Amino acid sequence: MGRCKEVTAAKLTDDLVVNILSRLTYKDYCRCKCAYKAWSSLSSDPHYQKKLPTKVTTGLLYQGHNKSAIPLVSLSQDDEEINDILADAPHYEHLEIINCCNGLVLCKYRSSYTTPDICRFVVCNPATRQWRMIPDTHPETDDPRYVTVLAFDPSWSPQFYIFNFHLMHHQGLILGTSKLEIFWSGSSSWLVDDKWDSDVVVSHRPHLFLHGMLYAETTGQEVVVFEGLEEMSDGTLPYHWIIDMPSDSFYVGTFTHGCLGKSSGNLHYALPDVDGHSIVVWTLDEYAHGLRAWILKCHISMTDAFGRDDFVHYDDGGDGGNRLWFWNCDYYIVALDLDKDLVFLSDQRTDKLLSYNISTGILKQIRDGFERCQYYAYVPCYSKLPDQESSVQ
Repeated sequence: MGRCKEVTAAKLTDDLVVNILSRLTYKDYCRCKCAYKAWSSLSSDPHYQKKLPTKVTTGLLYQGHNKSAIPLVSLSQDDEEINDILADAPHYEHLEIINCCNGLVLCKYRSSYTTPDICRFVVCNPATRQWRMIPDTHPETDDPRYVTVLAFDPSWSPQFYIFNFHLMHHQGLILGTSKLEIFWSGSSSWLVDDKWDSDVVVSHRPHLFLHGMLYAETTGQEVVVFEGLEEMSDGTLPYHWIIDMPSDSFYVGTFTHGCLGKSSGNLHYALPDVDGHSIVVWTLDEYAHGLRAWILKCHISMTDAFGRDDFVHYDDGGDGGNRLWFWNCDYYIVALDLDKDLVFLSDQRTDKLLSYNISTGILKQIRDGFERCQYYAYVPCYSKLPDQESSVQ
């Protein structure tokens, strides 16, 4: 019966398949992609992307500084909110969200059976109520510190990857990166990148996984790009290179952080301009022979959004110091979704979490009493987690 269905589906033209799939909800579309792999590739085809059901940003995941429950701030009343997020994850005394990527959530955990020098991870899919424990990493000190990044895109591969950067630190100062470990779910094992440049330190800011490539901001106003993840099935480590941030962003980027985003399959970077009147959005254009350059895409008016233009103030440098010593802005960018014409903002004056619709010009309050912690844009994924190797307990 399954073979008959596969043969019948194979006879359908792409146009006819897209016409059928376009009538489904996004949830049902995800299930269809899991059932027939050839349909999954249609979502990455620019000709069909706008016709197929698209992801709807369900909310922002966050966790308070007391590391309590992990709630979901809903962004759309039309979506069915997923209550008790991560409720079916293993119940450890300390479960801390550290990353989120295309519907999967990465958490760090400890229990009474673990020692402080061991970092353990669990990957959860809240939409399917699945979780998967990850083998222990191998810390080099009694006080390990990490920046850990999850890479997953079900339209590219059913497998997920975890990048674990071990940080060198002294008296609270980060001195560099001592080691990079990379986990591939297909083998349930960690590989160590011995050639990693210790001077490149990946920041805790949200990253982007696009077309099988991981883009992560560094602390030095750069983006490190990883490619070749699919070759890990042969035990080959992915390779990487560095892209400088747009030159126009260097001054403001010294005092605040921007935000990576994507639309129509392109990578974007957004940052307030020097007077805060608008958010500047650049897109990364790729040319022949691997050349890449940031191109100005648009300005998003914050004057129109807030109805005022007094956003930026400076701290002076004290007696004899520069009057314009430290740049401050009343808002910062939480997340960017240009496919939906949405920008998510933190208003420092009112302590509120806001969304701004670029096309309608509507500024909407999402949450009052905004907690200054890391927020992760969450979109449900209805693909099942890949099976775990039987050798992993």
